[in-house]
Amino acid sequence: MKQTATKIFNTVFSRFNITILLVLLQAGYFALLVFRLSGYADWIRVVVAVLAVATCIFIMWRDYNPAYKISWMFFIGLLPSLGVLCYILFGDKRPSRRMRKTLAPQEKEHAGDLRQEDSLSCLEGKRALGTCSYLKNASMYPAWENTGAKYYPLGDDMLTDLIADLKAAKKFIFLEYFIIGEGYMWDTIEGILKEKAREGIDVRVVYDDIGSMKVLPKNFNRRLEDSMIRVITFNAVLPILSFAYNNRDHRKIAVIDGNVGYTGGVNLSDEYINRVERFGHWKDAAVRIEGNAVWNFTVMFLNIWNAFRKTDADYDRFRPEDTEAKEPGVVQPYCDSPLDEEHVGKFVYLDVINQAEKYLYIFTPYLLIDSEMQTALELAAKRGVDVRIVTPHIPDKPLVFAITRSYYEPLIGAGVKIMEYTPGFVHSKVFIADGRIATVGTVNVDFRSFFLHFEDGALLIDAPCIEDIRKDFEETFAKCTPVTPDFMSERFTGRVIGMFLRVLSPLM
Repeated sequence: MKQTATKIFNTVFSRFNITILLVLLQAGYFALLVFRLSGYADWIRVVVAVLAVATCIFIMWRDYNPAYKISWMFFIGLLPSLGVLCYILFGDKRPSRRMRKTLAPQEKEHAGDLRQEDSLSCLEGKRALGTCSYLKNASMYPAWENTGAKYYPLGDDMLTDLIADLKAAKKFIFLEYFIIGEGYMWDTIEGILKEKAREGIDVRVVYDDIGSMKVLPKNFNRRLEDSMIRVITFNAVLPILSFAYNNRDHRKIAVIDGNVGYTGGVNLSDEYINRVERFGHWKDAAVRIEGNAVWNFTVMFLNIWNAFRKTDADYDRFRPEDTEAKEPGVVQPYCDSPLDEEHVGKFVYLDVINQAEKYLYIFTPYLLIDSEMQTALELAAKRGVDVRIVTPHIPDKPLVFAITRSYYEPLIGAGVKIMEYTPGFVHSKVFIADGRIATVGTVNVDFRSFFLHFEDGALLIDAPCIEDIRKDFEETFAKCTPVTPDFMSERFTGRVIGMFLRVLSPLM
């Protein structure tokens, strides 16, 4: 009884609930202030109208995606006072000035650590070489040969290898995740981290505050620090109305000794390995790389870490010593940052779409696309490419799901095949074209991933594991419900609602 009461108390008075309450109280205060000023209604209307026009002009002037501009201008036109306030708080895609001043110099300081050392002779004369060159120029991170890659169609499969690699660590363990949640998965990992820290191994953890706020206890950081595990909470949330929380660390990176790295959609929480059920069967994907290319992930982590907790001036001591992974093909881990206007995650997806000649398969939990990506997908289908997109059948966010479905009709009309994963929720973010090129990572097909979040992925070219990715798609298709024109005609009301909400999709 006492444990139940304690659990209820901790749930009700959790940091997440208290933060939401304090934010709502502030919003209520502003609403009360506006109500008290109602005696000056005429003047207020004039001021609000002027602010709304000025904000729309500013939005038009900014170098934003056109869909992003239209959504904000529509919202401000519909609800001027609320729209202006929301834009001030959440509309600016740029990170806060403090974050830019902290992160940008760190990345610039260590750009020299990311020299293109492999010749990539295996790609000479191939279209994919241009993709690698773009990524190196745009995100600094080079492509590598002599790297092994293993693909996991489920988080359940990944965990076994991750635990084995963590137990084998001899020098350092770096973990950077959007969500860390208590349960079987994290408890198992934390036990290993504590043991390794006692052995004198350098163990560091970065997690996103908004991503993990609901699923971590208040004493989490202190608990790890007391066990000699160093921790950073990325962009910690204070219970005040602020525009500084728009940019989240959505990356999922594990690096062990510089020789092994992991990424993909899998967070460190039990739903990602189907230990608990939230939205039916949770299908996620991950990739384990071993060899030269792990260096990219090491530098990604160290740049975030040292920007906020200066520890390492020289990264060379973290370079891999064992690079004996001799597999054909090229692996290029990359990251996308809102610090610039280069939308790397989106452009990689567009490049894979445009390279497809025979087939293009996509796993994505959300399908919130702009006209640029919609045109690319439709054009690929019209030129004879077998384009298939797998989305969830059981959504995690009903509103976003309605918008996702609103894109089905035009895509299907152009020849794109849409398939919903019948057993549950697809969280994988995977693109593959013609069995030659693929990308596995954290980048959702939505505006937040493309423009606001810190993301990462691994580009794979002519790597043996691409065949495993193809097989995963083929096996998954058999578990999907194809979306047909008849299916669309049966949900007329949902289509109308979705079409309306689509205007606001860049704000989701």
